[in-house]
Amino acid sequence: MTLDPLLGILLIPLGAAALLATIPNQRLSAALNIAASLAALVCAATLPLSRPPPHTFLMVDDFNIVFILLNTFVAFTTSIYSASYIAHEVETGRVTSRHLRFYHAMFQLMMFGMNLALAANNIGLMWVAVELATLTTVMMVGLYRTPEALEAAWKYFILGSVGIALALFGTILVYLAARPVVGEGLDAMVWTTLVSHAPTLDPSLLNIAFVFLLLGYGTKVGLAPLHAWLPDAHAEGPTPISAVLSGLLLNVALYALLRFKILMAASPGAISPGPLLIAMGLVSLIFAAFMLYRRRDIKRLFAYSSIEHMGIIVFAFGMGGPLDNLAGLLQMSMHSLTKSAIFFIVGHIAQVKGTQRMADMGGLTTSHPFLGWMLVAGVAAIAGLPPFGVFASEFLLATTTFARAPWLAIVFVLGVLLAFGGLLLRLTDIAFGEVKGPIPPVRASYLPAIAHLALVLAAGIWLPPPLIAWFQHVAAILG
Repeated sequence: MTLDPLLGILLIPLGAAALLATIPNQRLSAALNIAASLAALVCAATLPLSRPPPHTFLMVDDFNIVFILLNTFVAFTTSIYSASYIAHEVETGRVTSRHLRFYHAMFQLMMFGMNLALAANNIGLMWVAVELATLTTVMMVGLYRTPEALEAAWKYFILGSVGIALALFGTILVYLAARPVVGEGLDAMVWTTLVSHAPTLDPSLLNIAFVFLLLGYGTKVGLAPLHAWLPDAHAEGPTPISAVLSGLLLNVALYALLRFKILMAASPGAISPGPLLIAMGLVSLIFAAFMLYRRRDIKRLFAYSSIEHMGIIVFAFGMGGPLDNLAGLLQMSMHSLTKSAIFFIVGHIAQVKGTQRMADMGGLTTSHPFLGWMLVAGVAAIAGLPPFGVFASEFLLATTTFARAPWLAIVFVLGVLLAFGGLLLRLTDIAFGEVKGPIPPVRASYLPAIAHLALVLAAGIWLPPPLIAWFQHVAAILG
């Protein structure tokens, strides 16, 4: 066994970032961005077949393979979408050649940071990688250099810095809990070592650490009331970055949080993290569901939808147990694919209409039928309508919660229905009715959105038994 596939998902984006920083040509840089993303995906796809042994700094297990595969796949499809999106921005003058080099280099550096966070076997290295991924997205949110974009980037940076500082303090407390048992040095920060010694770690320090980790990484997940950076970052940054934020970066922060949840579950004297996760998940779900009714910007609308769905996912993992964890994994996967597809569609709609205001883009199914009906399909999927995969995961979560905690299930279903109503209300304004705004021809790359929605539809109809068995195994690991 070698570390080659694992190193591939790290070194390929890192090398591509250095190379892309020197290429001002739009077509060449877009092609290289796609090629690097595809190469990283191929390396990730080989990990289940040739899994390297754990290393002091890197590891691959059944849990992080799920995230790595999803991360590299969405990165690849986003790079394809990004080629046509950025080409339009270059033509309109919103992106210069200098910005172009910066954008593509930061895209690959962001992928390096996220892949490193997912593959890290050292909790300190994981923290550094999450911070690297955050800083690259902060800079990309401010790409257009407008006052609104710069304000959104600064807000993201400040709130993200507070969150990552809290996460750092929690990480240090975990190290302090492990030091008397494992000894000083790197071993006290190695994930595989921490888990094997979890029953002997100081539970009081673990309890305090988890509170800081929940607040710190919860800020990155976008959980209410720690979410304030997320709507602005989605609304003001380039749309491919909105797709990556919702589809990937939120998952990376969630992954870090779940790692520590596993550690808490393995310590008999530690508090159960479930109630805290349930509370923050339901608060995020209900809050975001109400906020959907007040949005006027289409990207802000789907930003709050991301907060809603991250609340559902965190609620599922808070409930725990094999079926709830399975529902959480399915919901996470379906949300990543569906929400990134929606942002792919929304980005082209905003370019066609020249605005993100929903009041100025009515009648899409008449003026631009393919874009309009693609948006209808995406909203139907993310709202949890059958036969899409989100329905399957939410139905599983609702039924298992009813069996265990009926009152929590009522709150959960109420939040889902409220969000459904808000999305349906906005969809009717955008997709149907009187045609508003300009009607120029569309030059768009539909393939990424079609591929994502097709996978979500297929998952709602039938999942391969090996994939179900894999998810069930991972659900058991999560406790």
